[in-house]
Amino acid sequence: MKKLSKEDVSQEVFNLYDDYAHNRINRRQFLDKLSTYAVGGITVASLLSFIMPDYLNKIQVRQDDPRLDAEYITYNSPRGGGEIKGLLARPANMSGQLSSMEMPGIVVVHENRGLNPHIEDVCRRTALAGFIALAPDALSPLGGYPGTDDEGREMQRKRERDEMLEDFIAAYGVLKEHEDCTGKVGVVGFCFGGWISNMMAVKIPGLDAAVPFYGGQPSAEMVPDIQAPLLLHYAGLDKRVNEGWPDYEAALKENDKAYQAYIYPEVNHGFHNDTTPRYDQAAAELAWDRTIEFFKKHLS
Repeated sequence: MKKLSKEDVSQEVFNLYDDYAHNRINRRQFLDKLSTYAVGGITVASLLSFIMPDYLNKIQVRQDDPRLDAEYITYNSPRGGGEIKGLLARPANMSGQLSSMEMPGIVVVHENRGLNPHIEDVCRRTALAGFIALAPDALSPLGGYPGTDDEGREMQRKRERDEMLEDFIAAYGVLKEHEDCTGKVGVVGFCFGGWISNMMAVKIPGLDAAVPFYGGQPSAEMVPDIQAPLLLHYAGLDKRVNEGWPDYEAALKENDKAYQAYIYPEVNHGFHNDTTPRYDQAAAELAWDRTIEFFKKHLS
């Protein structure tokens, strides 16, 4: 099977995957339409192998990394799904014991498929940057992330979006009261998690910082309630999400809200996710550096 590169694949294939990943088409429709691009020695199998996430080989920070203390916890979300499981990660000292130093907290919010290996990895990266990070699994009431993104997307569609928002608001409370947290707490999220991050800024007056990656925007009527400074990352090729940005920015300006926004040219939705070919290393690393710098500024 031919090993493909980005240069071998048209932008339409990336757009098609975006439709599939966001439930606008089902798997059969995805495969049928994908076959249109299986030409010139390129097969559907090679396109699938290229476009689908590779969790096994892309982990940057492993669960047993000695620089971290990482464990699964459960917490209560009474206004959401009840008992929620999440990955809690924080720096360890040089001997491998838990650091006694207090640190700011960050809620890490997954995409529309539950707490998969990639978002767990992002949670650990966040902890290595000097934070206590909590990545909840909104699929907990349904048994948790099932092991595949296809099943995860189907499961997440069974939950109410606003109810899941309450699960992440509850996670904020867990970090806020954690004995090793300074009490300063921010949120970072991706896609669905970007929408959650925007909405947590609306719903939590005490939130200290929010960083949505290519996330849906709240309505203009909600913007006056935002108190947290925002750092917003958008992908230049992401027409679906970006169409809501002009109205959101106008409302932020009208209400004199603190925000920074970056649109990364010629990259796709999901450009930060290094498990798929939508990943753009330069944009992802720049966006992440900006994110950590932003959190260090506002959570110190």
